[in-house]
Amino acid sequence: MDRPTELVPLHYVSLGARGPEDVVADACGRVLTGVEDGRILRLHDLGDPRTARVEVLAETGGRPLGLEPLPDGGLLVCDAERGLLRVDPGLRPGGGTVRVLADSVAGERLRFCSNVVALPDGTAYFTVSSRRYPLEHWIGDIVEHTGTGRLLRLPPGGGDPEVLLDGLQFANGLAAGGDGSFLVIAETGACRLTRYHLTGPHTGRTDLFAALPGMPDNLWREGTDGPVWVALASPRVPPLDLLHRAPPAVRAAAARAAVRAPYRPSGTIGVMALDDTGRTIGRLVRRRSGFRMVTGVCATGDHLVLGSLREPGVAVCARPRPPLTRR
Repeated sequence: MDRPTELVPLHYVSLGARGPEDVVADACGRVLTGVEDGRILRLHDLGDPRTARVEVLAETGGRPLGLEPLPDGGLLVCDAERGLLRVDPGLRPGGGTVRVLADSVAGERLRFCSNVVALPDGTAYFTVSSRRYPLEHWIGDIVEHTGTGRLLRLPPGGGDPEVLLDGLQFANGLAAGGDGSFLVIAETGACRLTRYHLTGPHTGRTDLFAALPGMPDNLWREGTDGPVWVALASPRVPPLDLLHRAPPAVRAAAARAAVRAPYRPSGTIGVMALDDTGRTIGRLVRRRSGFRMVTGVCATGDHLVLGSLREPGVAVCARPRPPLTRR
């Protein structure tokens, strides 16, 4: 893998609440995110901290994670407590409407929905990170290596979600291929991206899209011709790799200890950009960072915007030049 370049932070924008876990840019270059108190926010003019503005779109009543802007101005939201939602912004601040699209699958309540993408035909695909641990105990699933993550499909017009994949290692970020023929799934617990084929001779099958030097979180595709951006929530942890080969009882005991201990994120943060073959076209790293645990990344204008499950704001960084594109 090519030597990484330096991730250059420019400034920080406080949001008045913790945990902008996912960040996505809409068609106008504004950044959308959800925070710990349940609000969905739209961020304007992040390039200059003096003019940056935070607008409240709606409140989900839960804990919003992954977001997907829709062509009609709506927004799909994976809420760790309420399931898959649709948010339609209102005319006044905070006046958006929130509608539950799916809160159960096969009679089981949906918990820990993580990320979602929508295809042009109206189909929504979304991930569930863990069926055993809730969001507040996410570290338990990473340590125990439960393999209870899922990929689900919600058909156009709604209805009951369908389980497409089970047994994923903390299924997290999700992105569609530029031509819509496949999905890329971040398996945080396995430090890899998995490709799920939607069309062609391998429809319904998976293969390795990319092995990564760290734990991937949210993914964001920059248009149909741009790269897939990957937020690395943590560098690889060799002792954890060894633990994952231990017997289930040992892993379960370690997980019980992990959820009781305070989590201290690494001071090394990073993001990557990959093309549609899974080839790395950019990797940016910063060591001894004050902004910790990057769980989301998107590009807007000349900047990269970073989100975090833990921080009370977003970091705005310099975007690599020339812009990264598929070659």
